[in-house]
Amino acid sequence: MKLYYSPGACSLSPHIALLEAGLAHDLVKVDLRAKKLENGDDYLKINPKGQVPALALDNGDLVTEGPVIVQMIADKASAKNLAPARDSAERYKLLEWLNFITAELHKNFGPMFSPVLADDAKAFFKDRVMGKLKYVDGALAGRDYLMGKQFTVADAYMFTMLSWADRMKFDLSAMPNLLAYKARIAARPKVQEALNKEGLLKAA
Repeated sequence: MKLYYSPGACSLSPHIALLEAGLAHDLVKVDLRAKKLENGDDYLKINPKGQVPALALDNGDLVTEGPVIVQMIADKASAKNLAPARDSAERYKLLEWLNFITAELHKNFGPMFSPVLADDAKAFFKDRVMGKLKYVDGALAGRDYLMGKQFTVADAYMFTMLSWADRMKFDLSAMPNLLAYKARIAARPKVQEALNKEGLLKAA
């Protein structure tokens, strides 16, 4: 398999998932602005969406969209328990978290990376994200991870969003559950490995 990624982008989530799953893979770095690979190839010829992550399977298929990719990874290494069993009640709770993260956090973070968006507009999106993070802080009360005691691919995705909050200097000091959760995930060896491979350890 090949994971097309950009350092620190949302592709960090499947990168962590692949390492946690113990699945063999190659990393292919993408320049998202130029839509080029490191060797100069046109990324749009591989993924017309022009976004990361994209996972090229050994059979030639290309899978895009982070929440889908991380579930596929989890299912390929089911013994690692990175996702509950398909069709189980717990699996739908995982889907609920993945959809919440992608729709309520990821989508609202995006505009804040724009160099042309006005500061007051960015402040609007920041307030929205902070409100959603307060919800997550409450949901983590008494839990090690989003699903309880077990680390799942949803945690890899949430950790990526929290790393973005760090980059944007969000003050999360009033959210102790969230801060403890972030530290717990950051300490995982495979998470450290992913951050190191993407050159993000100082930023993390």
